[in-house]
Amino acid sequence: MVKHKQNDSFSLESLRNGDRGEFSRMVESFSPFIYRLGMKILNNQQDAEDILQETFIKAFRHIKDFDGRSKLSTWLYRIATNEALMLLRKKYPDTISVNGSDDDVEENQKPINLVDWCCLPEEELMSAESMNVLNRSVGRLSTNLRLVFILRDIEGLSTRETAQVLDLSEAAVKTRLSRARFQLREDLSAYFSDRLEEQLYG
Repeated sequence: MVKHKQNDSFSLESLRNGDRGEFSRMVESFSPFIYRLGMKILNNQQDAEDILQETFIKAFRHIKDFDGRSKLSTWLYRIATNEALMLLRKKYPDTISVNGSDDDVEENQKPINLVDWCCLPEEELMSAESMNVLNRSVGRLSTNLRLVFILRDIEGLSTRETAQVLDLSEAAVKTRLSRARFQLREDLSAYFSDRLEEQLYG
């Protein structure tokens, strides 16, 4: 989970007045987060770099419209997410529908085949192979669920901030996050079940 600088770390007045030094400091501060967000959504280095560039170009052009009621990081995440979604829609016009509702599926739907991970050593849970399995599982989530999971559980945004970024209600964010976590746990349970059997029975 990532902690972000608050708005008062930067002078909004200077940013709105076109202070390039202050803007450069903001870019340097937030670039790693925006780039990582682009990579998590798009899974392509060149696309993530394009999103990074477009995000700060638009931020520079529209900083005067930023009213400061939300965190600066939240505003930047919203720009970056919108840019990433626009790129996804260009690539997959018939499959990307972020605001399309999948929230009518029962929130408390339980996945099957859950394994108790208590018997696995910590190094097994945190191994590079396990992290790769998690990343692949995140990539298989629907766009709706993946975005909420990335923003909440990877980038560390609050429910309110995630709702602001995605233009959703907080209830929708909670529902989608719950479903994403359940789906990921089901995927990971299948993997760790096999690993546990290997350890127990050779």
